[in-house]
Amino acid sequence: MRSVNYGRDVLAGTRRARVPEVPAEPGLVVEDPASGFCGAVLRVDREGVVLEDRHGRRRTFPMRPAAFLLDGKPATLVRPAPAAPPAPAPAARSASGSVRVDGLRARTARASRIWVEGVHDAALVERVWGHDLRVEGVVVEPLDGVDALAARIAEFAPGPGRRLGVLVDHLVPGSKESRLVDRIDHPHVLVTGHPYVDVWQAVKPAAVRVAAWPEVPRGVPWKEGVCAALGWGDPAEGWRRVSAAVSSFRDLETPLVGAVERLIDFVTEPG
Repeated sequence: MRSVNYGRDVLAGTRRARVPEVPAEPGLVVEDPASGFCGAVLRVDREGVVLEDRHGRRRTFPMRPAAFLLDGKPATLVRPAPAAPPAPAPAARSASGSVRVDGLRARTARASRIWVEGVHDAALVERVWGHDLRVEGVVVEPLDGVDALAARIAEFAPGPGRRLGVLVDHLVPGSKESRLVDRIDHPHVLVTGHPYVDVWQAVKPAAVRVAAWPEVPRGVPWKEGVCAALGWGDPAEGWRRVSAAVSSFRDLETPLVGAVERLIDFVTEPG
């Protein structure tokens, strides 16, 4: 992971100020500015503090004065007060399947972003990956379509430490979306997508208790056609059904899950 750019010296102007001492309680999310490694405290041992990131990678760091960043500010980790060891328990999992960080303190937002086509896409991403995004400090923003994608990317001005990931619906050969995406060529931009006409269709039919998503005739708006075929009333009622059906990544089709995971990895990579 890439550390936030705090300038040449993250402690400049703070050496005379008292750096707070914070108990290294399990679940506390901190960053080692020297390596950019960000993770939750697992435990404190003889070697130092053991951190685990969202991918399950673990590293041990010495607990030197002012050696970590907490909410973007220098902090000194100290050993927590002795406590009775907790009973062994399996690691809790978030809706995306990652290890859940209890008592999460959201990381300061990165300059990098993930864009999705609409508010329903954003809501489903938040429902499943919201915990991971807060650990990583990644913000998801809806685009309201990708017709002006190239112009929006130029306006965003991607670069090192300011990466952009874009999730596109109906990204199949020959589609309007694929022609727009083919024009995008930037080392700090990654566009992924799924083959479904609308993000609703990326929800498994079994999750919404239907045998299959209905075929919608050409020229008929997809959401309206689906709601009419399933007797769901209007799209607002249809969305309530779809949203309520999703509780974890298991309720989503694999192409969407893979596309979002690749975007999160891309915007949190160094460089």
